[in-house]
Amino acid sequence: MTIGRFITFEGGEGSGKSTQTSLLAERLEGLGHGVTVTREPGGSPFAERLRDLILDPGIERHSALSEALIFAAARADHLEEVIRPALAAGRFVVCDRFSDSTRVYQGYAGRVEPRLLEALELIIIGHTRPDLTIVVDIPAEVGLARAALRQNARTSAEANKVGKQPRSLLADRFEARDLEFHKRLREGFLEIAELEPHRCVVVDGQKSAEAVAQDIWAAVEARLLSVTD
Repeated sequence: MTIGRFITFEGGEGSGKSTQTSLLAERLEGLGHGVTVTREPGGSPFAERLRDLILDPGIERHSALSEALIFAAARADHLEEVIRPALAAGRFVVCDRFSDSTRVYQGYAGRVEPRLLEALELIIIGHTRPDLTIVVDIPAEVGLARAALRQNARTSAEANKVGKQPRSLLADRFEARDLEFHKRLREGFLEIAELEPHRCVVVDGQKSAEAVAQDIWAAVEARLLSVTD
């Protein structure tokens, strides 16, 4: 029986991890592997509804703990409906963000007690943990500048659609937070990678997209494909 492999991408806003998620999936599929591409928050119908709530810039003020609990609910459904069935079928699951984002956004940056987040992981995730986590690292200032360009391009495209009202130039609630918040995010991801080198690989997100993809592919080949093939 083929064993499925679980790969997650992590990093700050504007790091390019979503692009790299797609590039890796395409390369794996090109080699004949079954691949399920997904994301968090979201990934399943119920979790996508919660994603809309979480990322709404107009949502009422709430605590990081409340946010972590919403993420936990979304993740539970995502695991049950998408991730675990795909892994059981022997597929590669490539996920844009997973539990490390909760540890960083709500933990490192939001100051939620680490033991509480660890308890949530134990209950929700159990043994379904990533085989490989790619941390796409980029300075916070660079990432936020990229995110702003992306948002402006998206807004312009929507404004050109007939009958479509343009979205605010504000990014979602996380992108809109101050620079110090985003610097803490970067520190958090790098600390996790340092503490768990058996699972995490850090790649330089300031390189060209092609160079970043090659670095990621080298890590996947070395850590997973030799075991899978």
